[in-house]
Amino acid sequence: MEIVTMGDITQVPVTDLPDDFTHTADAVMLDVREDDEWASGHIRGAVHIPMAEIPGRLGELDPDADLYVVCHSSGRSMRVLQYLAQVGYDGICVRGGMLAWQEHGKPVEFGTGGDAH
Repeated sequence: MEIVTMGDITQVPVTDLPDDFTHTADAVMLDVREDDEWASGHIRGAVHIPMAEIPGRLGELDPDADLYVVCHSSGRSMRVLQYLAQVGYDGICVRGGMLAWQEHGKPVEFGTGGDAH
């Protein structure tokens, strides 16, 4: 198995991303934070799969779409991306996570909508 280091993972600044992923068929924003973090503010159109659930829910990810991964500050995103690379998914880390997203004044949605559990 190929070892993927954090230095191998592509990162993108939030300023390079659209504000809303609702109608981006060719791109997926994957939020890997916990349920309470998701409810306290998330990117419109994002897919919510907490980090611990990723291995069992890989089928929900489109392997052909551009996959962006976001968490609170980038730590979990990097770990998830290392795992995804080992199972054949390419992804991009949202640099600075939701902290950076909100610092740049990008819009957030609140509540538990968008992902039924």
